[in-house]
Amino acid sequence: MEIREVTQQNTLMVRLITSLSRISEVMKEVYTEIGTFMQHRGIEYTGAPYAMYYNMDMEALDLEIGFPVTAPVETEGRISNGTIPGGKIATTVHKGPYDTLEKTYMELLAFVRDKGVEVEEQWMYEYYLNDPAEVKPEELLTQICYIVKKES
Repeated sequence: MEIREVTQQNTLMVRLITSLSRISEVMKEVYTEIGTFMQHRGIEYTGAPYAMYYNMDMEALDLEIGFPVTAPVETEGRISNGTIPGGKIATTVHKGPYDTLEKTYMELLAFVRDKGVEVEEQWMYEYYLNDPAEVKPEELLTQICYIVKKES
């Protein structure tokens, strides 16, 4: 667990509302849609796929799903240009199934509280560092990131 400075990243993304029960299906659909869009236009990925969560309403998650890219491009349909903000973040990597992420989230929030750091708790993002279609659930790597609002 650490607090570090990151630079802003351009993204191609889709923002939508979905329930937690549908999140895997929705993510697969959106990543495929954006990946196909990028492939047809020769746009390269500059980082791991991500999801940004704007609330924690499990029945109506306000969610942004996408990929980091070099620069904004002309988009179509529901695909838009976006950014992952730069600045200080509190971050850690979770190893294991997605349904065990909550424990790591709680550990990261305890870490920042112990450091006297205030983070944006209703708004966070994750990078998916490997593919659930290629590794066992216990080998999944998810980087959790909270935006730092204030350091003591």
